[in-house]
Amino acid sequence: MKTDILIVGAGPAGIFTAYELIVKGSKKKIMLVEKGASIEHRACPKIKTQKCMNCKPYCHITTGFSGAGAFSDGKLSLSCEVGGDLPSLIGESLAQETINYADSIYLSFGADTHVEGINNDEEVKEIRKKAIKAGLKLVDCPIRHMGTEKAQHIYLEIEKFLQQHGVEMYFGYECTDIILQNGECKGARIKKGMQEIEVFAESTVIATGRRGADWLEKLCEQNNIMHLPGTVDIGVRVEVRNEVMEQVNKVLYESKLIGYPKPFKNKVRTFCQNPGGIVSQENYDNDLAVVNGHSYKDYKSDNTNVAILCSHNFSVPFNQPIAYAQKVGELTNMLGAGHILVQRFGDILDGKRTWPRELAQSNVRPTLVDAVAGDITAAMPYRAMINIINFIQAVDNVVPGFASEETLLYSPELKFYSNRVKMDENFTTNVKGLYCLGDSSGWTRGLMMASVMGILMGRRLVSEE
Repeated sequence: MKTDILIVGAGPAGIFTAYELIVKGSKKKIMLVEKGASIEHRACPKIKTQKCMNCKPYCHITTGFSGAGAFSDGKLSLSCEVGGDLPSLIGESLAQETINYADSIYLSFGADTHVEGINNDEEVKEIRKKAIKAGLKLVDCPIRHMGTEKAQHIYLEIEKFLQQHGVEMYFGYECTDIILQNGECKGARIKKGMQEIEVFAESTVIATGRRGADWLEKLCEQNNIMHLPGTVDIGVRVEVRNEVMEQVNKVLYESKLIGYPKPFKNKVRTFCQNPGGIVSQENYDNDLAVVNGHSYKDYKSDNTNVAILCSHNFSVPFNQPIAYAQKVGELTNMLGAGHILVQRFGDILDGKRTWPRELAQSNVRPTLVDAVAGDITAAMPYRAMINIINFIQAVDNVVPGFASEETLLYSPELKFYSNRVKMDENFTTNVKGLYCLGDSSGWTRGLMMASVMGILMGRRLVSEE
């Protein structure tokens, strides 16, 4: 098969590459290949079964058109301070300008016009004052909350737009390798079942998202694509009653707090806060179950959940940070017999496991109903666990009650985007004809910044016509 531009992965980076090519008048033939299903065929059976069915060959929450983001919280961060290190590559001015443009696209497809976390300057000052006193940094970022269910509708409209404008979409096809000839990328090999096809293209864009970071790392190793091991995030998903988070939820919606707790002084941060949300499970390759959070626009629970992530930077000779995080997850899954583990914060401090009867008596009831009560400290690395404990106690000074005995910690929360592909500000790699975008590239984290990278990639490709 032949095409002009081949896009592997239908997450935000891949989607917006195709979108920008279309709206800028490209005459190139565009093919988009996605391992998962189209958005209208993505559905998690847990809604009916109330427990994870470990769907094969992939998890519908993490894989398919629009990627993992649309099926989690559907939040768009509207500041270039949030969403990864892309601004350091392209400049903050261009990053913010493109965020504003991407936001206008989401609005045109039906995103809510309301923006969370603005027009509350005095309240934000008070929260920041408490954060500074606790040794934390507050990053107040405007948030456009699409909502888990509304985001799916928005991405469905984008999918229809791409199809109507001639983008060829191949769902259920997994990329197995790229095609190299004389050091240049000439396309990729894709596979569906036993059928393997070679697709030749002038330009190949790899945008496999957080879900495909491990695969891209291996692809880089096999094909001498220049890359470096970066940061890997290991942590927990914390759940408290809405009453505890009431002020922060009202003023900021999503509080982004950063700290460097003693004694190790690793970077620890909050991520993906979901007021009135639910804790969810995602499944990766090799039956790895990880925890995440969903936030619906209309349905609200009694709890707020937020991730606390500890960043690990490794140096030589170690160069497998993703594999390291996976091992932590596998050990936690083993203790939970394949399920997510949950433990009360007070039990962690007391050095004991949590029992189901104790959860049943608590004010905070788990929204992930099939999580297994146990002891996450038996699997979490000592360094990460101490960082998390000290960070939670620091956050308690900003949000009283956050470090209560009944606060729930779910594990493992892992973010796989540590592999960083070397490129310049035009996204040029050392392999001619090959581009790597989005969370799998190591440069972005989240829906908005991945969308920004896709838009800029589309513009670059159009400029070459």
